[in-house]
Amino acid sequence: MRPIASGGRRISSRPATVSETKVPGAKLFRRGKVRDVYEAGDGTLVMVASDRLSAFDVVLPTPIPQKGRVLTQLSNFWFARTAQILPNHLVETEIARFPEPFRSRKDLDGRAVLVRQCERIDIECVARGYVSGSAWAEYAKDGTIAGERMPRGLRESERLADPIFTPATKAMTGHDENISRAQLAAMVGDDLARDLEEVTLALYRSAHSYALGRGLILADTKFEMGFHDAGAGAPGGDSRLTLIDEVLTPDSSRYWDAERYRPGSTPPSFDKQYVRDFLTVRGWNREPPAPALPPEVVEGTSQRYLECYERVVGKPLA
Repeated sequence: MRPIASGGRRISSRPATVSETKVPGAKLFRRGKVRDVYEAGDGTLVMVASDRLSAFDVVLPTPIPQKGRVLTQLSNFWFARTAQILPNHLVETEIARFPEPFRSRKDLDGRAVLVRQCERIDIECVARGYVSGSAWAEYAKDGTIAGERMPRGLRESERLADPIFTPATKAMTGHDENISRAQLAAMVGDDLARDLEEVTLALYRSAHSYALGRGLILADTKFEMGFHDAGAGAPGGDSRLTLIDEVLTPDSSRYWDAERYRPGSTPPSFDKQYVRDFLTVRGWNREPPAPALPPEVVEGTSQRYLECYERVVGKPLA
């Protein structure tokens, strides 16, 4: 694999990584592939982004320095920018304002947020503006993306005339499964399916335009949404559709260097595609256990995450 030739920083001294958190006095609500989530009282949760990395839906044994802090602070940036499109679950980002026992945990600073507890919709809301990744594999084989017929003659990584919505089921373990828009409507109802598609594409278009101005192409991304006021949860009730989890990070998105973008080839990316490529070349069968990552891949991945943050936000990660 060839490193990105850009202004990305190198890691001269690798900071301590966080593979798993433990907060005495706090009840663990859920431990996901990357995030540890704790109950915080009054309908709130504390989400902590670890430095764990998953690829092909399997958690790798090697953490990536600074990754959790990038995910958290980049999400916070995008939550602020997209709040006018869709409300989000963010309550507080400053650890000193969290309830105890979290506010005394300085090791969580920059990688933890206090959020409203929402009733999650178990759907990955994926927006694609370019034919890449699994979308390209399907298109090259069948001429479709997410089961829907696409124009002939598209090249790998080519920009679509309009971004498309390609939902998938959300799996806590194992692999997410792509579904059609018709299947989504059958699962959640026509009204909610339409709302999910409209807001997903609105979020993507806004973020794509902003990223392009920062020299990045947002090729595709996925969002998670839920209902605030847990228990209401039904369209037309008192609940409110809310953006949750993470948003527009290198874990959930495919970012390319705009200057090096050429349709017909795969551009250098600022996301975990670098790791996927390494694992594919190594011949891993995508089933647990995953192989450990060598130091140069760890450093290259951390560098990409840090540079993605700096290019989007306009300043280095503090």
